[in-house]
Amino acid sequence: MIELPDLVAGGLAAGTLSALALGGGLLRLRRQQTRQRAETTALRTQLDGSLRAFTAEVEHLAARRVPAAAQQVAHPHLAVPGPLQPLTVGTPLGIALENVLLALQSEVASQRTRVDAAAQAGMRGATREIQAALYRLQDALRRLQQRYDDPELAQTLFQLDHENEQSLRRAQVAAVVCGAWVGLAREESHLVDAVTGGQARLAGYQRVKVHNHLEPGTALVSHAVEPVAIIVAELLDNALRHSAPDTDVVVSLEHVHHGVCVTVDDAGLGMTRDERDRAQRLVAGDAPILLTDLGDPPRMGLAAIGRLTRQFDLGVDVSSTSPYGGVRAVLRVDSHLLSRLDPTDRPPAPSAPRTTRKSVPAAAPAPSHAYGTEEAVPDAPGHHTAMDVDKDEDGDRDGDRDRDGLPQRRRRRTRPAAAAAVPETSAPPAPSRPARRPEEAAAALGALQSGTAAARSGAEAAPAGSARTAAHDTDHTDEGGAAR
Repeated sequence: MIELPDLVAGGLAAGTLSALALGGGLLRLRRQQTRQRAETTALRTQLDGSLRAFTAEVEHLAARRVPAAAQQVAHPHLAVPGPLQPLTVGTPLGIALENVLLALQSEVASQRTRVDAAAQAGMRGATREIQAALYRLQDALRRLQQRYDDPELAQTLFQLDHENEQSLRRAQVAAVVCGAWVGLAREESHLVDAVTGGQARLAGYQRVKVHNHLEPGTALVSHAVEPVAIIVAELLDNALRHSAPDTDVVVSLEHVHHGVCVTVDDAGLGMTRDERDRAQRLVAGDAPILLTDLGDPPRMGLAAIGRLTRQFDLGVDVSSTSPYGGVRAVLRVDSHLLSRLDPTDRPPAPSAPRTTRKSVPAAAPAPSHAYGTEEAVPDAPGHHTAMDVDKDEDGDRDGDRDRDGLPQRRRRRTRPAAAAAVPETSAPPAPSRPARRPEEAAAALGALQSGTAAARSGAEAAPAGSARTAAHDTDHTDEGGAAR
């Protein structure tokens, strides 16, 4: 039997042990709570830091990166700043922010294209009305030129017609940049006529010197005539504007392996590398053209060239330096855009520069009708018959021969006996060659009117409106050249 003191002692011992165990548990719990509190504080601090960093990153995105990304759509050379924390690159947060920028650029580009298309549509409508009004004014001026023979009035009318032609060219270029058609329907024409026609549309055309080294009869197919004239006019306009007024702009027409090249050399200041690269991108026509990319006010000349080169399969290069220190611009017309016209049946305009290419004499003895020289011209579409000889011998065609200025007609060999009996001076005198400058002789302008009355009468019968006929446009080329 256990005595009471032993029981008390055992109970006290058990209570002591329980108290010790409870105290130890409480101590461990307190330490754990202290550690958890410290971890919670650290996590809260880290969360606050992350929140501040994320807020700063978003503010940086809105203040710096978004505007730069929007500007990069219009100016690809601009750089977009990176994130504030480089460690975010490649993380989900960094990827999400980059996706925001990409989506923004895509939407800005889409809206920019839509707005620009609306602006181009509005400008197309405006230029169409302006072109129609200028065409009507052009027809009225030509009717006045035909009606009155006074030399002073003729000179004034020619000057007004030239000013109107310059306004028409600017409206036409704006329409082409905005996606409109060139606005003229023309038939096959001599390439030199297209070049001089583009020259006649400019102020300061007297400074342009054209050297024609093409074979007689080199022509353009119908749908390439007006585009070539527009491109030449814009290249010459740039050359005239960016060179000193006392210098000349030299134009050379040459045959090359794949067609014909029209080379324009000026003596201006030239272009920097960046300007040259931008100009080459514009004339290549590879990238879409937006009005907002052309400056304020828009400079549309090179953009119009780019539209036409892409539409009509032409080639333009402005990456070279001219021998005079300025810019060399080269227009390449491939063989599939070239044609051939008989220079005797359809001679170039009287004001067109004569070709320097000499006719090659025939290897075989000349036949009795002495037309060997023209038969020696390679790839001629047809030869002259005895009927043609009669036309030349009886004097009906001699005036045209002198007027068109084709060297093969001048360098004909011994004439047949019947024709040799009549000296060339007995043929009806040809109309005097028009003066190069309008101010040199007003009487020459009056003489030109009488000499081109037949061509103008054909232009009178052509349909009016923006779609011009070939006869009408050829007459305009003659008039523009005569003003020179």
